[in-house]
Amino acid sequence: MSATLWFTPWKPGPAADIAPGVNGQSDGKGRSGGSDGGTDGAAVVSVTEFTPHRPLTALGVTVEGIALRRIWQDLEGAVGLWLWVDPDPFRPRSGSISVWRTERDLHAFVGRRDHMRIVRSYRNRGSMRATTWQTDGFDMDATQEAARALLSGRSAWPA
Repeated sequence: MSATLWFTPWKPGPAADIAPGVNGQSDGKGRSGGSDGGTDGAAVVSVTEFTPHRPLTALGVTVEGIALRRIWQDLEGAVGLWLWVDPDPFRPRSGSISVWRTERDLHAFVGRRDHMRIVRSYRNRGSMRATTWQTDGFDMDATQEAARALLSGRSAWPA
């Protein structure tokens, strides 16, 4: 796995109020300012990874991810989102770290027509894995670090 991972800035959703500071300005590292990013608000975190069979496929799935990011502020229960990419030219990977108010909100997004269309069109073009976890107090920095550990291979993906 490549040691380089690029992240988009944090994109707050309509449920961002569970975490103080997540609506603030980005600090350039994908985090927003205004507080430590921690809260007592429970949240569900989803981390996804897509590894295409052919490197050129990575461009198409990245464009699709950016298109979904544009509507993020309209998604019920969405706390926020980072998109990420591993720019390795021979084995690119990409995905998302999304934070949701509830598991039900995450499942509603996964079942959306636009999301299902993307999943179906790339299903046979690469391998996909995902994991979710619940947190009693969402912390932006801790969440991104936990996801980065998974994506970089420092932590094992759940079986």
